[in-house]
Amino acid sequence: MTGQLQIHSAGPGVTIQDQGRPGWTAEGLSRGGAADPLALLEAAVLLGSDPANAGIEMMGMGGVFSTTQNTRFALTGARMQATVDGAPVAPNSSHLLRAGQKLRIGGAQSGVFGYLAFAGGITTDPVMGSRATHLTAGIGRVLQAGDERPLGTDKDLLAGPMRLPASDRLAGGVIRIMPGPQTDFFDADTLARFTQATFKRSPRGNRQGVRLDHDGAGFDAAGQLNIVSDVIVPGDIQMTGDGVPYVLLAECQTIGGYPRIGTVIPADLPRIAQAMPGATLQFQMLDVTTADATVQPARTQLATLRKACQPLVRDPHDIADLLGYQLISGVTPGDDLERP
Repeated sequence: MTGQLQIHSAGPGVTIQDQGRPGWTAEGLSRGGAADPLALLEAAVLLGSDPANAGIEMMGMGGVFSTTQNTRFALTGARMQATVDGAPVAPNSSHLLRAGQKLRIGGAQSGVFGYLAFAGGITTDPVMGSRATHLTAGIGRVLQAGDERPLGTDKDLLAGPMRLPASDRLAGGVIRIMPGPQTDFFDADTLARFTQATFKRSPRGNRQGVRLDHDGAGFDAAGQLNIVSDVIVPGDIQMTGDGVPYVLLAECQTIGGYPRIGTVIPADLPRIAQAMPGATLQFQMLDVTTADATVQPARTQLATLRKACQPLVRDPHDIADLLGYQLISGVTPGDDLERP
């Protein structure tokens, strides 16, 4: 029988996500998927699992979860305080969750989007080649208390816990962008003001995009009222009619007419997604050749992460059931994984 993930409570932005649905832009559907896709790659490396597996994305607030089968899990992305039956869980690490244990995940302490992944993945039926929830397109919905979702089998339950070094992408900072088809609509003075300005991530934001606030005049494009709508992609920086920038994220629309001053390169888009309200951001314009050189395929990112992955050394002080382990001569009772 397939194991189940049980949701006992959930924050308002808890959804199932994977790497999204490429190839549907012409039909009006953006790729969607994880707002921070690197976090799912990190989880795959920690668990030794398929990078295409679906996991849980938690926007700002987690929830309480349990499973009906023993399985390993990993927490990546935003730093969220978590416990298993009261014992603390280290972030950016893999851990064993025994059937019936309660995993409690609180609010984001840094970053916005946290990810809960399981070794066998969440195995709901794919829609258009993906299990990702796409709220703006009406594919799937947010998870709620009482929901259950099927889990794949963890094929390596005895694997030791692993960890990855803490990421530096959770606190904003310098964001690299590249010119787009409408960058030349902005004059040199406006472009200079934009790259010299210090922005703050506004509280207004979701999986479609985030607003950036700053002190000073807006950023207007020449003839912006006559711009013809064309294709837009995640990372595009759109200006509203009064020159306020919005950076588009995973669930953005696929066509629009607001002027775009440039596009955040894919490597830095997670920094935008993970910037908490109030975080400071600045933009650095790259030429197209330099921007293209920053692109790394998923297999390259995975190889880099695997090199950085290390065994997690647990502090005995944090092991609530330490006396339940037989620590002499490497012998155990033999039923460690079956015990509740």
